[in-house]
Amino acid sequence: MENLNLLLEKNSHLESERLFLRPISIEDTEDMYEYTADEETTKFLYHAHKDLEQTKKMIENYFMKEPAGKYAIVLKESNKMIGAIEFRVHEWNKSGELGFTLNRSFWGKGYITEASKVILALAFNTLSLERVFAESHVQNAASAKVMQRLGMTHEGTMRKNHMIKGTLVDSVYYSILKEEF
Repeated sequence: MENLNLLLEKNSHLESERLFLRPISIEDTEDMYEYTADEETTKFLYHAHKDLEQTKKMIENYFMKEPAGKYAIVLKESNKMIGAIEFRVHEWNKSGELGFTLNRSFWGKGYITEASKVILALAFNTLSLERVFAESHVQNAASAKVMQRLGMTHEGTMRKNHMIKGTLVDSVYYSILKEEF
């Protein structure tokens, strides 16, 4: 069987009806800053960015350093980068972890669900994984709704398991199995 991270790298450009998923680059700095600087968008993730340089450093040091499984969500109609979706493979137990962020101006339009379905198809059909899971801050109802729309099952709440803005918070966990997809 081929290395799963190599397969992820080979599938670095994906698409759906309305979206392109592609590696994040420095050219995305301004579009990414639009949402990383927004307190409402980053409320359950990290401190909002104060300037473009902070976003540029995040792109260089996080997204470009190890790009496999990290995608810009780009609208086909305008070529605007509106968010990011990440997929980390856990080869040892044939599972993967899904995470996402979306510019608040594009909330409620089904973009995260659409992008996530592309990632789930990659996970189950190309990578032959058995399980995909996601977690979100216990108060992030919108993320939980996305996970439910994807057909994920609520597995439980992990108490004080995630550090957000210097505080340990509870996270809800959801998953979907290959046979449920």
